[in-house]
Amino acid sequence: MTDAQDWLADFHPKPLHAYLDASVRDFGARPAMDFLGKGWSYAEIGAMVEHMAAGLQAMGIGKGDKVGLCLPNTPYYTVFYFAVLRIGGIVVNFNPLYVERELSFQARDAGVRIMVTLDLKVIYDKVEAVRREGSLDTIIVCPMADILPQPKKLLFSLFKRKERADIPNDAAHPRYGEIARDGATPTAVEIDPETDIAVFQYTGGTTGVPKGAMLTHANLSANLEQLRTIFAAARRGEEKMLCVLPFFHVFAMTVAQNLSVVLGAEMVLLPRFELKMLLDTIKRKKVTLFPGVPTIYTAINNSPVAQGYDLTSIRLCISGGAPLPVEVKEEFEGRTGCILVEGYGLTESSPLVSANPLDENRRSGSIGLAAPGTTIGFRDLEDLTRDAPEGEKGELVVSGPQVMAGYYNRPEETTRTLEGGVLHTGDVGYRDKDGFIYLVDRIKDLILCSGYNVYPRVIEEAIYQHSSVEEVIVIAIPDKYRGQAPKAFVKLREGEELSAEDLKSFLADHLSTIERPREIEFRDSLPKTMVGKLSKKELVEEEEARRASATAG
Repeated sequence: MTDAQDWLADFHPKPLHAYLDASVRDFGARPAMDFLGKGWSYAEIGAMVEHMAAGLQAMGIGKGDKVGLCLPNTPYYTVFYFAVLRIGGIVVNFNPLYVERELSFQARDAGVRIMVTLDLKVIYDKVEAVRREGSLDTIIVCPMADILPQPKKLLFSLFKRKERADIPNDAAHPRYGEIARDGATPTAVEIDPETDIAVFQYTGGTTGVPKGAMLTHANLSANLEQLRTIFAAARRGEEKMLCVLPFFHVFAMTVAQNLSVVLGAEMVLLPRFELKMLLDTIKRKKVTLFPGVPTIYTAINNSPVAQGYDLTSIRLCISGGAPLPVEVKEEFEGRTGCILVEGYGLTESSPLVSANPLDENRRSGSIGLAAPGTTIGFRDLEDLTRDAPEGEKGELVVSGPQVMAGYYNRPEETTRTLEGGVLHTGDVGYRDKDGFIYLVDRIKDLILCSGYNVYPRVIEEAIYQHSSVEEVIVIAIPDKYRGQAPKAFVKLREGEELSAEDLKSFLADHLSTIERPREIEFRDSLPKTMVGKLSKKELVEEEEARRASATAG
């Protein structure tokens, strides 16, 4: 048997809440969570989950019912997540930064009738608007003040009244404390990890409008067991996990929250990324594990404020969501003494597909080795039904126990994405002779210059080698002679100056003629997604609008 088959033979999927039960049993007295200085033990979190699960059952919520979580990183998220799963419900993650239209679309698409959110005006008012237009029946309201430590709780009550929403006292708006049934235990629900859906995780996927990836208990359980193998150096019952990436995103849900539960680690929650708050938290809590995205590590590297902080408690970091520039990795490791490796995944794979080993065998610039039990192949870019020749670039395809059951109510897109029994990622890459995988770019981001494939990531890596550059995005623009050409958008480090001509001269020694950007535009900031990774979409739309305007003129 192959290594993947060997691992699968020993893998026995569990309902996700079984991992919480194990840590409550083994680490009941140990800290489970810190939120802005207020703490809860595993025993306390376990009891809160039990009481909320019983309360949700009393409301009539049962197996297969979908419950929306529109929450930033707070203890409420973890409590509702595991309470819903315990009673056989399905968690549907919502981004609290979404506008009303986006929240409404997702609620209707997923069939969510009940939503959990905070009593903060900035979030609640949007959710309430969705309820009023008929997409929701019930909003469970969680009081922000109740999870704050003193004196923050008092200050919030006194001075943040404008931030608190005006919420009716009626059956459509039950409060957290009205539902949680102290001392009650939920009725046991039989869950088949292989077939029962745990989470709807919405994604744009490889194409099209947002779709709900259906992740089973087995999918997420497999990914946790794979992560446990990769993080073998993590000390069960001893670690502190920095949770700054939002749990409503699949990367943080699995690698920050769920892995913390498996490890019996203390989750150190931050409701948003704010650099000084993050640095103060690392100093206060002596964080040891730090999953992040490249822009967060870059912000720390480039901040003069960070120079005054001791960050050497950090031991292990995994970066995802976007390519990790080698310079960012090496500078962060040098500053902290930690091991920072790049991993790779997708919403449709729960998300982890591959990661570098957390030892001396890790390789800069690579997304590492396939996760245990995972098979990675490459399809010919000219014919995606055929395998690419050995060692050549192709579309990365994945099979493994972490691959989703499909998209909710999207049979055609499910068939297309899982064609041939593998997950088509839309990413282009190759594997070296030692099994390490390298990504080149997204298929849709390829730039076709005079018939040649030009990869934006290659150009971006070259530009990152200039010491004045902090961030860069490369996209395709039309070119009358070549068909398409690269354009680079560049953000410089604070206090640095650089002209387009000087950067082009620098790139002459790093890129072929056809790869060099035709245009370079400097920006004070570059667009980012909700988890902080650089986003091309807005820049592509800007360029299209600019060309349309010029044509019309």
